[in-house]
Amino acid sequence: MDNLLIFFSVVAASTAYLLWFYVLARKLNGPKMWPIFGSLPGVFANRRRFHDWVAGNLRATGGAATYQTCTIALPYYAYKQGFYTVTCHPKNIEHILKTRFDNYPKGPTWQDAFHDLLGQGIFNSDGETWLIQRKTAALEFTTRTLRQAMARWVSRTIRNRLWVILDKAAKEQVPMDLQDLLLRLTFDNICGLTFGKDPETLSADLHENPFAKAFDSATEATLQRLLYPGFLWRLKKILGIGSEMTLTKSLEIVENYMTEALEARKEVPSDDLLSRFMKKRDSQGKPYSNPILKRIALNFVLAGRDTSSVALSWFFYLIMNHPRVENKILDELSKILIKTRGNDTRKWTEDPLVFDEADKLMYLKAALAETLRLYPSVPQDFKHVISNDVLPDGTFVMSGSTVTYSIYSVGRMKSIWGEDCMEFKPERWLSKDGDRFEPPVEGYKFVAFNGGPRTCLGKDLAYLQMKSIASAVLLKYRLALEPGHQVEQKMSLTLFMKNGLKVFFIPRKLGGFIQEEVSMN
Repeated sequence: MDNLLIFFSVVAASTAYLLWFYVLARKLNGPKMWPIFGSLPGVFANRRRFHDWVAGNLRATGGAATYQTCTIALPYYAYKQGFYTVTCHPKNIEHILKTRFDNYPKGPTWQDAFHDLLGQGIFNSDGETWLIQRKTAALEFTTRTLRQAMARWVSRTIRNRLWVILDKAAKEQVPMDLQDLLLRLTFDNICGLTFGKDPETLSADLHENPFAKAFDSATEATLQRLLYPGFLWRLKKILGIGSEMTLTKSLEIVENYMTEALEARKEVPSDDLLSRFMKKRDSQGKPYSNPILKRIALNFVLAGRDTSSVALSWFFYLIMNHPRVENKILDELSKILIKTRGNDTRKWTEDPLVFDEADKLMYLKAALAETLRLYPSVPQDFKHVISNDVLPDGTFVMSGSTVTYSIYSVGRMKSIWGEDCMEFKPERWLSKDGDRFEPPVEGYKFVAFNGGPRTCLGKDLAYLQMKSIASAVLLKYRLALEPGHQVEQKMSLTLFMKNGLKVFFIPRKLGGFIQEEVSMN
């Protein structure tokens, strides 16, 4: 009798669950949901093309400008946290990033995962802690001295390292992983700008720098925390196993390096960001403590390194496949350099472009913006929902749940960017006469640099750095993808190329461009 009662209880519970699941699945838009497993089978099956899969699901909601939101259910979280609202509707994004900014913070899931690496730094904090750092950083990023410091670091690494490595590769006719070179270059630049210490990861022998390697390992291990339930990575941390053991060891190396950098800046202050923050005061009027200063510096390194290098990698990949755009960039460069350096093309590549020259490159900036529209460095971001809310398109989001906005999908919606949304078309960013950079009127159609109060402070510096590097490469070389090399996206919070970008560097002859410009003038 007892066994029969247990049997009927199990059947009743299973039936109730399946009925609840059936009703729920019919109410939600998005990928197919399975009992117990939710959307996980779809996530796993499409892990190699995750962002395109998300974009496809958002398109399937109807594709109209009034509705571009779906739900992805992950089974291993609690009820509220198990349903991820994913949207690419510009009005929804504006609502999340600006209108109801206080209702959509980073949240505990993100902050707990990144705390060991970033602490309460600007990119891992909310509320008053974030606001104080934001105001302080905003003052520094508007100074001309910071721009000049960045220009010096960029010019030095291009002239003394990047060109040396590329010249050797071109002479020996061997392919190089351009993504790796760019990661090293931007890492050296941002470290120099942030705490005045050059790790020299971009060198002739491309050696592994202990700090850079540890920083990469710590970042990768931290990202893994977001892919699994919180209790799992916490258990691994207690036991000291797997990725958590790697994280602990890597953080020790990072901490030692940062301590040395901080002590050096105390002895000899410079114009780097760390020296500037050492002069500032917190909300109580006290100087920032050493641990906080180190976390602040690491936050800027994390934000300034991967985003620019990844954007440039996709830019060069697109340029190789769109010679028309490449020729227009070179044409623009020749017009600027004739005015600033004369008709002798040898002088064009004696030194990298200074930032004042790079400032004038409107078409190149448009090509970089178009790259970020199609391949945003951060393809998606997510926010914690504090209180129940309704998005502008009518989607209800529950307190304690997560809402994700897919930046990657925004750029691939016909209803947002038009029928030619999949085309690489820099002209869409320019005025009718092509002489001015004019972003879309609706700013939340493009949030590669975030939006609202958290808009990237280093946006202008990032564009200048990318324009200088892109010009330095394209003026000297034509790029050719290594035969058989597969360019694939890596499933990560940053849109890395999984296999890198292996290319040959072919010396460029600028004679054709200079003759054409001289004859026109």
